[in-house]
Amino acid sequence: MEDKSDKMAVGRRGITLMIAGVLVMIAGFILLSGGGVKDPQVFNWSMFDFRRLVAAPITIVAGVVVIAVGIMRKEK
Repeated sequence: MEDKSDKMAVGRRGITLMIAGVLVMIAGFILLSGGGVKDPQVFNWSMFDFRRLVAAPITIVAGVVVIAVGIMRKEK
């Protein structure tokens, strides 16, 4: 009988998907950053733009979904 204890729970494609998911999440956090002001007494409306309120959170959640698919994917 073969000993199957030496096989990894996540295969090569799953690891690739998890790395891709982490990169997508990093891109989302980059979209979320920026927009600092030099004077704290001045209100900056740029923190309420589409990129920070919609695009960045969707990108981060998409990265989490890709990581979950990479973990849950069954190898053949």
